[in-house]
Amino acid sequence: MERVNRVIHTSWAHERGIYGNGIGVAVIDTGIVNHPDFVYRRNRIVAFKDVVNGKVGIYDDNGHGSHVCGCLGGDGWESSGRYSGIAPNCNIIVIKALNYKGNGNIEEVLQGLSWIRKNKEKYNIRILNISVGSSARKDLDEDSAFVRGVERMWEEGIVVIAAAGNNGPQGKTIGAPGNSRKIITVGASDDSDYVDFGGGKINNYSSRGPTGACIMKPDIVAPGSNILSCNYHFAQGRSKTMYAIKSGTSMATPIVSGAIALLLQKYPDMTPREVKIRLKNRAVDNGMERVHQGWGLLDVEKLLS
Repeated sequence: MERVNRVIHTSWAHERGIYGNGIGVAVIDTGIVNHPDFVYRRNRIVAFKDVVNGKVGIYDDNGHGSHVCGCLGGDGWESSGRYSGIAPNCNIIVIKALNYKGNGNIEEVLQGLSWIRKNKEKYNIRILNISVGSSARKDLDEDSAFVRGVERMWEEGIVVIAAAGNNGPQGKTIGAPGNSRKIITVGASDDSDYVDFGGGKINNYSSRGPTGACIMKPDIVAPGSNILSCNYHFAQGRSKTMYAIKSGTSMATPIVSGAIALLLQKYPDMTPREVKIRLKNRAVDNGMERVHQGWGLLDVEKLLS
């Protein structure tokens, strides 16, 4: 995360005491573990809901969710601050809606969204991070239950950030819910780097717009390649390594979510629409095609100053 923080100028906020204090960020994913970066200084995993297996205790049987949460809000305890996330004082609310393979179904995601709506005041949920999505399918267009369910969150005052997907570089490869014209969709700014998704090294993976309805997407980009964040294996006794490398728009998405947590600490009355407009106006042109970068690269200093 050191490189990420340098690229998007996170230190500008941290040097001014802006860490996402008290902002609740809901994360729909595979779960989370009690990594030191979430719990040692202060336990910031304030709620956990398992809609897959119905378990009560906190767990992650895949690792994707723990890595995402580290990008968002790990405080770097285990690394003496070196690998801290973007908003290290935010509160994390995790909804496990993906199974041990990282797969899920629409019904369980919708259950998770319903739980968030019922508990948003209790946990001050201001942001929803969705680092998952479908491929570009006609049955999951803007009128689908999935997209409508996510847009309802937006309409009820929660800033929703979703991954563009890893199906690039062809156009029209952004799936649901990133194809929603309302929410904020995030691509990877550094997908020219070769990364390993487990089936060989590839590059130019970040999904490109426009959507099937000819809406410009993604909205913004952030680093997503070879990101070092929290490793879940240590909690299972399978590794002593506290950090692991993953790549994808799944990693870029919580980086934007963390930046918005910083923004909402500074400007707590901002609406989702106001947040989106500010992101648009403060993004930095990265020299990419618009179907790849949207408005441009996230810059925390420009966003908050």
